[in-house]
Order: sequence, then structure tokens, then C-alpha cells
Amino acid sequence: MIRLVIAVLFVVIFLLVSLLLIPIGLLIGLFSRKAKDEYSQAVVAWAFRVVAFIAGAKVTVKDKERIPKGEAILFVANHRSIFDIVLLDAQMISPTAIVAKKEMKKVPILYWWMLMKHCRFLDRQDIKQNLKIILECIEDAKNGQTILIYPEGTRSKGESELDMNPFKEGSFKIALKSGVKIMPVAIHGTRELLEKHFPIIKSGNVTISFGEPIDPKSLDKEQQKRIGEICQERIADMLKNS
Repeated sequence: MIRLVIAVLFVVIFLLVSLLLIPIGLLIGLFSRKAKDEYSQAVVAWAFRVVAFIAGAKVTVKDKERIPKGEAILFVANHRSIFDIVLLDAQMISPTAIVAKKEMKKVPILYWWMLMKHCRFLDRQDIKQNLKIILECIEDAKNGQTILIYPEGTRSKGESELDMNPFKEGSFKIALKSGVKIMPVAIHGTRELLEKHFPIIKSGNVTISFGEPIDPKSLDKEQQKRIGEICQERIADMLKNS
């Protein structure tokens, strides 16, 4: 329980200090959006790394060198824990927007950081609104924005690390319509940190594996129709080897 208390205290302090840090980022943005985006990514990634340290997460990263440099990417990952976001975002090599659920808007100050990072928010109950968000993500990707999405839509609660909800094919339209590459990411072990024994945080080993990028332009029409299934199969294979 002490890990949870310390983590909550750190987050509260960080959010309060953010009342000074966010205006600095906005000021930087008046002169350079690129500099503001890099600043926002660096600050949030630092905070996430501190939370990971407090939680006792021992992270092993595999094949990070596979991430293409100097171009926008659509990262897609399996989702079993809130720590997926914490640990994976801290590994990003460029400013990354997260496609999150709309409930995140209710978290004061954190929501401002997400806006600074150009995050988008989905409403599971509003299909029309979600289509609008996907279209906005397509434009973001065309304009060079790297995006991270969890295509299961919600956390998998299965006991096995291989348990995943079906990937939503609509998520992959971001890459198919913008032409950016898809980077499959397999996250193994995060449920052991919190969700398996909520609200107690326990230290544990986590593996983050980066797969071979998928270029949507190299796929035929049939493969494009089932790109979500293909990507899920690749992530499952990586989980087996974690």
C-alpha cells in the first residue's frame, strides 16, 4: 500500500507544479510548436518514469531500434493496465499523442498536459463522434504527428498475458488513410503491478517489445481489410516470446 500512497502523493505534487510548467510550455509554443511538443513529451515522460520507479516496475525494452526515425508512426499496443500508458509513453523517441477515452478529460491539469501533447478522446458510446476523432487523427498523422492507440478499446481482464480483446479495425484507418507506418508493441507484465491486486501496487517485471513496422502501402486490399487481425497476431507472437 505504501507504493500507492507515495505514487499518489507524487502525482498530486506533479500536477500542482504543472500549474507553473504548463504556462512555460505555452510560452515556448508561441515561438515554436516543435519545441513545445518536445518540452511537453519530455516533462510527461519524466513524470511517468518517476511513477514507474515508485511502483518498482523493472522494465526490459526489446528492439526499440526498430522504430523509424524522422517520420510519424502509428503505435498500436495491447492493453491490460493503466501502467501500459505510463511505461510505454516514457519510451517514445518523439512527441506522441495518445488516443484515450473521454473520461480522461475529467482529470484536472492532466487533461491540460494531454491537450499539450495533442491527444484525442474517444467516446465508446458515440460512434459518430469516434469517426470524427479518427478523421482528425488521420489529418494529424498526415501533418507529422506520431500517435499511440490501444485498439482493443478497453483493458483486457483475462488471466493470461495472451488474452486480448479483438482489435477494432477502425483504429487502423489512421495509418491506411494517412500512409504512416504501423508499429506493433507488445506489453507484458503490467497487470501484475496493479490490476491483479488493486489497489495495492506491487513491484514486478515488465517487457515492452517493438515489432517490425508495417507499411500499409505494401499491403494488398485483402490484407488492408484485416490489418487489425494481422497486427494482433504479431503482438500475440511477441507476447509468447516475452
